[in-house]
Amino acid sequence: MKKLSFLILYSLLSSQLFANVWNNPHSSDTQKKNILFSAFSLPYKHLDPVVSYSKRESVIISNIYEPVVGYNYLKRPYVLEPLTLTKMPSISYFNKQNEEVTEQSLDVVTSKYSFELQKNILYQNHPCFVSKNRQLNEEKFKDIKTLDDFKQTATRALSAYDYAYAIKRMAVRQNHSPILDMMQPYIIGLEGFSKEVSEVAKKAKETHSPLDLRAYEIEGVKVIDDFHFTITIKGKYPQFLYWLSMNFFAPIPWEADLFYQQEGLIAKNITLNEFPVGTGAYYLAENNPNKQLRLVKNPNYRDVFYPTLSKEEINASNVPKELLKDAGKKLPFIDEVIYSLEKESIPLWNKFLQGYYDASGISSEAFDKAVNVSSSGKMGLSEEMAKKGIKLKGSVEPSIFYLAFNMLDPVVGGYGEKAKKLRQAISIAQNEEEYISIFANERGMPAQSPIPPSIFGNVEGKEGTNPFVYDWVEGKRVRKSLGYAKKLLAEAGYPNGISKETGKALVLNYDTTSSGPDDRALMDWRRKQFAKLGIQLVIRGTDYNRFQDKVRLGKAQLFSWGWNADYPDPENFLFLLDGANGAVATNGAGVNSANYNNPEFNKLFNEMKTMNDTPKRLAIIKKMIHIAQEDAPWVWGMHPKRLALHHAWFQNIYPHAMSDDTLKYKRIDAKLRSQKQEEWNQPILLPLILFLLMPFLLAYPLYRAYANRQKVVIKGEK
Repeated sequence: MKKLSFLILYSLLSSQLFANVWNNPHSSDTQKKNILFSAFSLPYKHLDPVVSYSKRESVIISNIYEPVVGYNYLKRPYVLEPLTLTKMPSISYFNKQNEEVTEQSLDVVTSKYSFELQKNILYQNHPCFVSKNRQLNEEKFKDIKTLDDFKQTATRALSAYDYAYAIKRMAVRQNHSPILDMMQPYIIGLEGFSKEVSEVAKKAKETHSPLDLRAYEIEGVKVIDDFHFTITIKGKYPQFLYWLSMNFFAPIPWEADLFYQQEGLIAKNITLNEFPVGTGAYYLAENNPNKQLRLVKNPNYRDVFYPTLSKEEINASNVPKELLKDAGKKLPFIDEVIYSLEKESIPLWNKFLQGYYDASGISSEAFDKAVNVSSSGKMGLSEEMAKKGIKLKGSVEPSIFYLAFNMLDPVVGGYGEKAKKLRQAISIAQNEEEYISIFANERGMPAQSPIPPSIFGNVEGKEGTNPFVYDWVEGKRVRKSLGYAKKLLAEAGYPNGISKETGKALVLNYDTTSSGPDDRALMDWRRKQFAKLGIQLVIRGTDYNRFQDKVRLGKAQLFSWGWNADYPDPENFLFLLDGANGAVATNGAGVNSANYNNPEFNKLFNEMKTMNDTPKRLAIIKKMIHIAQEDAPWVWGMHPKRLALHHAWFQNIYPHAMSDDTLKYKRIDAKLRSQKQEEWNQPILLPLILFLLMPFLLAYPLYRAYANRQKVVIKGEK
């Protein structure tokens, strides 16, 4: 009987253990559903599209909000297409007499963009569209803790007025839109409007009154009717279309703006910054910064379909075949996305390997385990990852990280031959290939100019090689020798790093925010690169705010900086070296942190920036790049490579550097995920069984001794 009881207990225990995966961090009811599981490490600070300028926040709000245009998911190079429009905006050009002229005319004074919206695009269901919810009294607010406490929600159609309202919100200085100052020189009337409404906003705050922007108009933004509007800008600026694809220009319904201005909601942190209102494929169902964030499929989302490409487009873009099987199917495919808080990278990585997260980046700690790097520098999956069916996706980011010289500095700056040779010598000595290998796990490629691959103006091969740093040998780039760098340094007046004028060693100052123990190896490496030339490098570590001030005021001598493309156009990189954008010349507002100011470069930039991508534009860009390569205001650094892993059940994955509204194209095979989770996470029963049996095994000898003694006692009594 005892044996039978034990076997029954064991059978029940075993069946219960195998029935569920005990270590699953997600609730059991979500495991087999059409849900994508991801993670975040820090709370999302700004989900208001007029404020947010962060990549990690864009991944959330780009799937909620919809600007007028967006990027095709599959086409390369990146191509804009209508998002909420019936067709791409039409552009008309006008002269001083307000007469229409051609795009090629030299008399273009203004450009008018005309937009026609699709009909029947609906917002997500939201309490802001119920009028009584916008006029709550203090008593009502006591019952409101989250948006879910509003019993009534509604929706309405997207209107041209919503796009105009968004630009008005951008103009309110108190909203701190990071692109307001960039747009004021272009959108007609925006600067004056901003001054007017910012004063109104100030008074509204003082009197605790709502600010309703419907009563104010921007001269260059005209709403014709519910489905038509125009934006008029100064001059000709082709890149303006790219700006229109960003979330800054996403529509904002006036109802949402007034709803979230209620002080009772602000006191409970229920604002547009935490709870967006959009027309996109998903809406934000939960935003708990201490636990999780959930995106859920918008039930009001219109009929939008997966891209269909022609054979010519497929060949031109080199699209993998597996990405074409869903062509023409209705979007989105995934019902919900759950982002869980993961403060540490190692637990996140382990949960990815167990199948509990569908995709993962690759931290430095996990790189060797996940990726094999061949002797030629090619990266592939490790055998362990490949056995699990994990996929590796990589792409060169439209970004650049560089070491900048302050061109206003009396030692490293200037445009004379000696100053150029000093910077060229330092550029050769900075072994970017070594840096990429040691500190970036091969995740990068040495830059030859400011323009990264995939952007018009980037030239491959010998023609695209920086001739002042590299030689072209047998079809490959080879960094010039250290001996040649020392020769340049001597010609610059510093033989072996010693000044001919003073007889003292050349000492340069490198400002950085890297000051912790983890950064020591990188700083030691930096010193060694300069020491190869006999130059002493002094590391000046400081906090980020102080570092920014030094750069903006031109008080840093050498420093590292970076730039990520706002849009796929060479102007967005070459303007980093335009003299008119100099940090000091613009009182800290300019993005030209090196304060580079070559008149010939500036002239070519002004000619190039408003041109379309033609052979003539490319020829001008090549001239500009050669000028900058010779002047060497930067050590050109590297273009980073992005590597990411995903499981076989996470499909339609295609890296897209310009757009973050890609969630709707992706697919989950929940059945395969569930199978693999159970396969990879079977509990090991033996240790548990032994642990449970241990007290019985230890007690059994005592029990037998006691039983035998009792028998002896009983016999004695008999």
